Amino acid sequence: MKNLSASTKGLIFSVLAMILAFAIYFLFLAKRNYYLVDNPTPETFYFTINNDAENVLSAGQYLKVDLKKGKNSIKVFDRSKKMIYDSTFYVQKPRGLLNITGQDYFVNTQYYGYGLNKDSLIAAKPGIEIDKKHYLGDVQKINKLYTEDFYYNLDEEYDRVIKNVAKVESRPKIFRKQDFINYYNSYYKFQ
Repeated sequence: MKNLSASTKGLIFSVLAMILAFAIYFLFLAKRNYYLVDNPTPETFYFTINNDAENVLSAGQYLKVDLKKGKNSIKVFDRSKKMIYDSTFYVQKPRGLLNITGQDYFVNTQYYGYGLNKDSLIAAKPGIEIDKKHYLGDVQKINKLYTEDFYYNLDEEYDRVIKNVAKVESRPKIFRKQDFINYYNSYYKFQ
């Protein structure tokens, strides 16, 4: 190492620093893409995706599954293994949620940015009514079999750190109904 020139040592150091930076990013910072099947009900369900192995989803659980881009099929059975339905859905994005129970989910859009007045932004949106109570903000109700119209999945939290302060950005997250109500009540403190 003593016989190397200063420029060669600098090149080696730069390459090692770049490898370390990529390792830190992929190990700790990179957002993982995956698909979930969710069951927010007190019932147990069995399902198969694309005629693969049978999976069981107990009350309140979610499960990561492998899906392929394009057309996929799912068969859902109740706890006595009687078929409830057999359906197909299309996957286009790298993350999504399969709603095998037909329950209501809510996609809430969180806004980030420098000098952002979150109260004025959510007041400008129409909001949504849940159980005869009005919730302000950019919220959509979804109860279809498959959705991929979000950035953060059920088991992920919003970013706590603003990454780009030069402009206003938004990130939608999908919630179960009660989880959205709990989040809304804890995040937005209206008097």
